[in-house]
Amino acid sequence: MRVLLVEDDEPVAESLRRGLIRYGYEVDWVSTGSRALAAAPADLVLLDLGLPDTDGLDVCRELRARGDVPIIVISARSDETDRVVGLEIGADDYVSKPFGVREVIARIRAVMRRVRPSGGDRAAAAKPEPEVHGRLAVDRIACRAYLNGEEVVLTPKEYDLLSFLTEAPGALMTREQIMEAVWDANWFGPTKTLDVHVGALRRKLAGAVAIETVRGVGFRLIVVADPAPDPGAGPSPAPRGDLG
Repeated sequence: MRVLLVEDDEPVAESLRRGLIRYGYEVDWVSTGSRALAAAPADLVLLDLGLPDTDGLDVCRELRARGDVPIIVISARSDETDRVVGLEIGADDYVSKPFGVREVIARIRAVMRRVRPSGGDRAAAAKPEPEVHGRLAVDRIACRAYLNGEEVVLTPKEYDLLSFLTEAPGALMTREQIMEAVWDANWFGPTKTLDVHVGALRRKLAGAVAIETVRGVGFRLIVVADPAPDPGAGPSPAPRGDLG
């Protein structure tokens, strides 16, 4: 499922874009109203109202005049009047900033169920194969992980953390990058929670991936290669019967 993200605040857009990708969505990001109106057709539009070149409400009105693409407004304008106007001119839902990625995902799914009740979310209909990292597989649509073909029971945040780290195996991710992507930019709690979740993943995925700590910086996920067979060992001897 392709989402058009219209947002001029780059940190917000990048955090939301990465979150959507973790859940299996394809994302086209533009930062102005004119680019939004010139963009290729999408399955859903996430539209900020505070755009640099035009009012997002005008973009919403124009998009609705062109067709029935679902539109979810995301805006710092929390005034009831703005919400009512946005919905009346064609938006399907309205999310006020600050928001979490999970809330946006839930609203996308709810809107898609309403506008396409027979087909549901297209992301589920065109489900890609899980990503394979050695003996670990990550299903970004179902938000599940499998080890040797068996599902690993993960909490929502453990899955989000694993999903983020497996976007670029081997890359060093700073604590700040991880907290912003997994706990959102609005997280103000202790960062010790990150260490707790890393420890849980290490226990649950032992032998399949290693999560290295780079002291004072962050973490790096390493896919553990299956041990190569010893060519000199030869085949195991066949069991011998009782000769006695």
